[in-house]
Amino acid sequence: MAVVSQVLDALRANALEAVAVVSGLTYVLLILRRNRWGWVAGAISSTIYVVIAARARLPMQSVLQAYYVVMAVYGWISWTRNATEQEGRIFRWPLRRHLLAIALILAVSLLSARVLAAETHAAWPLLDSVTTWTSFLATWLVARSVLENWCYWIAADVIMVFLFLRQGYVPTAGLFASYIIVAMFGFRAWLRRYRQQRP
Repeated sequence: MAVVSQVLDALRANALEAVAVVSGLTYVLLILRRNRWGWVAGAISSTIYVVIAARARLPMQSVLQAYYVVMAVYGWISWTRNATEQEGRIFRWPLRRHLLAIALILAVSLLSARVLAAETHAAWPLLDSVTTWTSFLATWLVARSVLENWCYWIAADVIMVFLFLRQGYVPTAGLFASYIIVAMFGFRAWLRRYRQQRP
């Protein structure tokens, strides 16, 4: 109960963060239900989080949020096309593609972490990089209606909870904690839909 009270106090103190949290939750709940209006809510949340992440000295998160705004447009277009041309189908990736993606995420994260550590005052260069590159991929997978996007989100969100807690953004950490729960339900809902769709 004390944590909830702390989150509410922090939201009252920072109206901008409150709007970002509410629109972020709206995004993930609508995406879980495969409602394309989630992309609009996501764009609103991400636009605000560009500023919040920069203030938190998490430059890669700020870049990631800008990417989310662009991907919101792509997601809207992709889901509209998917609904009309493929009846809202959900797709899966083979294991080898995931292994390649994970190896690429780690390699790029190590490179960007070295640059951040040398050139910026980033608080957590490696963790910031890993979550950013994982989220880049996860967002693209959502836009392409790939089931396993939820697994990447769970991994990234666990780390983001830690990052934002350590930087003093309790409501945002709470938002990412809620994303973990929603991602679990999202995976289950999309898996059920995947199994029900026609071959």
